Amino acid sequence: MSPFPPVRARVRAAVRRLSSEEAEARVLLLRLCSLLLQYPDGELVAARAELRAAVEALPPSPAAGHLTAFTTWLGAQEPQALERHYVDMFDLRRRSSLYLTYYLHGDTRRRGMALLTLNQRYRAAGWDVGGGELPDHLPVVLEFAALAGPRGGEAPLRQHRRGLELIRHALAESGSPYRHVLSSLLALLPPPTDADRAAVARLAAEGPPGEDVGLEPYGPFGDGEFAPPGAFVPPARPGDPR
Repeated sequence: MSPFPPVRARVRAAVRRLSSEEAEARVLLLRLCSLLLQYPDGELVAARAELRAAVEALPPSPAAGHLTAFTTWLGAQEPQALERHYVDMFDLRRRSSLYLTYYLHGDTRRRGMALLTLNQRYRAAGWDVGGGELPDHLPVVLEFAALAGPRGGEAPLRQHRRGLELIRHALAESGSPYRHVLSSLLALLPPPTDADRAAVARLAAEGPPGEDVGLEPYGPFGDGEFAPPGAFVPPARPGDPR
């Protein structure tokens, strides 16, 4: 079961909160990034016009400009082409996976503990992700940031800034329009430091830490969901044949 309500309901709820105040525009930007980074199923495709209208209603900013570029592309694509592109970018390529703890911890025991800690953060804030997605999936992290506010809510985004930079870099190298969504998100965060840039360069060259232990401390997930490097298999989506 998805932790999110239907796309159209989320768009309408987010738009109702829009005003000229920077804080409210920031919440809407985070929610839109969360929506636009989800799998482009029939529901999301049907809401493309509403998503674009919500983006166009944003106060002018670099983050809004990036989302305008993305929703223009999104609206011009055939649904099946969108699905193929999403799977290619996010399910089949480890360097642009949307599971943030992978970039910080790789497939190690530390990653399992990071997932547990993140889930505990959500529960402490009164938010239950449910069983539909892992707590480090970027759309989930973005929805929490929008709900919980810039201090505690955005802390996981700041913690994983280097991973976000690597995802954007990988998407840009591939020529994917999804790079605009990552650029929009990163425009909301503090600028990268020299140490951040150096760490991202190392990640791009060497990859995250490796360990043949997996994620046992957190518990089992989907078949092949966290296969070791070189044997990555994307998670099954709801309704996919096993």
